[in-house]
Amino acid sequence: MSDTAEQDEQATGQLPDEDRRSRLRERRLAAHRGARRVFARFGFHKTLREQLAELDGAEGLYDLDELSDLYGDGVVEALETKVAGLLGTEAAAFFPTGTMAQQVALRCWAGRTGDPTVALHALSHPEVHERNAFSEVGGLRPVRVTGEPRLPTAAEVRDFEEPFGALMLELPLRDAGFVLPSWEELTEVVAAARERDAVVHFDGARLWESTVHFGRSLEEIAGLADSVYVSFYKSLEAFGGAALAGPRELVEEAKAWRHRYGGQIFQQFPTVLSALAGLERELPRLPEYVAHARVVAAALREGFAAAGVPWVRVHPEVPHTHDFQVWLPYDAGVLAEAAVRAAEETGSVLFGSAWDRGGPGLAVTEVHVRAAGLEWSAEEVESAVAEFVARLPEEVR
Repeated sequence: MSDTAEQDEQATGQLPDEDRRSRLRERRLAAHRGARRVFARFGFHKTLREQLAELDGAEGLYDLDELSDLYGDGVVEALETKVAGLLGTEAAAFFPTGTMAQQVALRCWAGRTGDPTVALHALSHPEVHERNAFSEVGGLRPVRVTGEPRLPTAAEVRDFEEPFGALMLELPLRDAGFVLPSWEELTEVVAAARERDAVVHFDGARLWESTVHFGRSLEEIAGLADSVYVSFYKSLEAFGGAALAGPRELVEEAKAWRHRYGGQIFQQFPTVLSALAGLERELPRLPEYVAHARVVAAALREGFAAAGVPWVRVHPEVPHTHDFQVWLPYDAGVLAEAAVRAAEETGSVLFGSAWDRGGPGLAVTEVHVRAAGLEWSAEEVESAVAEFVARLPEEVR
């Protein structure tokens, strides 16, 4: 089957939905790898050889003549010390995944408070993406403070009808549009939880890039919470991994639970070296990415207005981080096909992520701006919007 014939079948819906989505994803990834311009080039878009090349220059990150790590010592301990220093906590523990790190953290807090109830947002990662791990594996009882597309307010925390031992706040809240509260709102929410004798845990998978919006240092932000989880791959481009940071006694207990959960891995030096590289290379650049994401967001709005699209929303209007959402009043499949065709035919990837249904005739996607995105001017973004809109079927324009 020719590429054109396959595209026509996908556009007309003759392929089963699952096959159509799978082939569309393959085309999207291929277009992304071959594109001249993208907003971000993530590790999962690269070959193994390209990924290994990311460790070039690791000599400056850690003494490579030292023996390899063994069950969490050596270079792993060096990374833990560095993270604790950046966040201003007494200690930190490396975990293979954030799912494990947060389960362990909140399980430890439940043992200390005597209350396994965790108050969180209905759109938080454990509620949406972890198959009920808190309750099924961790023995925790999650309760939803709010489902609104924003962080919980101090009043909602203070007036919540059930007692809880811990409040978990995802900063930023990814599924609501990578949104953050103001600094004043955040401090008020933390104070409200403390009034209820609850501990506060930050799901800071993307905390690294939150400093611009808050106008505060990482140490100041992390200092509001009793414990903090951070990811090494979501913004720092590491191969994987996470860290839990907090009081030394909590972290030592967490390491015992890490072993019980299967996270005491024999050797982890490739992932840990990539995390050290991310802290060295990417962390200082995140404010630049956030600033340019705001340029991109404004150019997207201008481009769609100029193209005559009847309704579009960039959310947040001024991005809080270097990631944000775009909403358009079309079927998700139609937008996905137009985005892939534009990328294949122009060599510029405007929308590199999947489109999801957001309601009847409404779809949403995410835009991520990293180093590659700095190469785009506002005019180039607007031109790419025009190319994208031109590939929407006439009947939906």
